[in-house]
Amino acid sequence: MSAATLYAAVEQHFAEAMQTLAAVDARQYSALADAAETIVQALLGNHRVFTCGNGGSASDAEHLVAELVGRLEAERPGLPALALTANSSVLTALGNDYGYDEVFARQVQTYGGAGDVLVAFSTSGNSRNVLAAVRAAQERDMPVVAFTGAPGGALREQLGPEDRLIAMPATRIMRAQELHRIGIHALCDAIDRILLGGHA
Repeated sequence: MSAATLYAAVEQHFAEAMQTLAAVDARQYSALADAAETIVQALLGNHRVFTCGNGGSASDAEHLVAELVGRLEAERPGLPALALTANSSVLTALGNDYGYDEVFARQVQTYGGAGDVLVAFSTSGNSRNVLAAVRAAQERDMPVVAFTGAPGGALREQLGPEDRLIAMPATRIMRAQELHRIGIHALCDAIDRILLGGHA
């Protein structure tokens, strides 16, 4: 393959990413702002944030937790958040004993309680273990914040009126994940602005 062909392929990725980013609009901005309010309300009530996802979405789930427990930019106390993707012994034990569809739901059932928040990442909106985790959260009166691509899959249909859907305008997995990463940073900044009085 020629250098020019590779150059064009790389250039196409950036052009496509910019085009996808340009499609983000008030729907996503409002959903992120609402999600920040939901999470802050939980945190101020001494509740916790749990996150889950598969593959690249697992890394997004862990990235969000890192920003909450650590910080985005502004200095503040750590915020109680836990990634349900991070304990390999728990994940493999649950996958072995209960099936992979239950690896997140079982943890929500174990750790979660009313008032906690589940942040679920699924670019397709159809990941069975994420859907199961959302059901477990809803059974415990835990609000859900869901990051998906377009159009949102089964997860969109499963969410209730108190839940928040952040459906990014992308059908290609890598493009949705790129927008999720920007959404994570925007969400954390909004959380900090609420907690710190607009001085994040």
